[in-house]
Amino acid sequence: MARDFQRPFARPAGAVEVLLVRHGSAAAAEAGAPLDGHADPSLTLDGRAQAEAVCARLAAESPARLFVTPMRRTAETAAPLAARLAVAPTVVPQLREVHLGSWEGAFADRLAARDALVRELFAAQRWDVIPHAEPDDRFRARVRDGLEHVARETGPDAAAVAVVHGGVIAEACRQATGSEPFAFLYAENGSITRLLRLASGRWALRGFNDVAHLAGVPHLAAGRAG
Repeated sequence: MARDFQRPFARPAGAVEVLLVRHGSAAAAEAGAPLDGHADPSLTLDGRAQAEAVCARLAAESPARLFVTPMRRTAETAAPLAARLAVAPTVVPQLREVHLGSWEGAFADRLAARDALVRELFAAQRWDVIPHAEPDDRFRARVRDGLEHVARETGPDAAAVAVVHGGVIAEACRQATGSEPFAFLYAENGSITRLLRLASGRWALRGFNDVAHLAGVPHLAAGRAG
């Protein structure tokens, strides 16, 4: 029987769907307040609005599980959805953001200042170009382990939401597609990226950086225009 490629999507038998949500917009990192060496800021007012929009979008999908990282910006983003679903998020340490060594908590400032190392970083597409940053091989391995953990805990024929970080989303998409390392680096705050773990064990990318739900938040929609 020929396959119909025009019919609506249906999750393949035995597959797990993992919806990766990038945390909402976060405040500037607080000096002297790291978590295991990682910058750990809270959400801004915009970030909280993004979290509410994510909740409104994903609650209707009735995910079986909800996961976060140890960083509070992911827990705060997940909080409205956790309350709506009456579930307690599960913390997955392997999915915390890549550690940026000497640039931890100051990455945006380094980019804005056009630090001399920025060009080398993006040319090499390796985080460990930054002094004392987490080795790329270690980061890739733990993201892979974290995704597999989410899939195992969720089980087949079900969907899960994992609120994570931009670097983690980029690495997850690289692993699913075989792309260059930084090809998917630009997931927006509050965006949704959809991965499938097929029964064969292969990962597939179904959607990247979906922000349709943010259009319903007036000041966020206005800020994204143009």
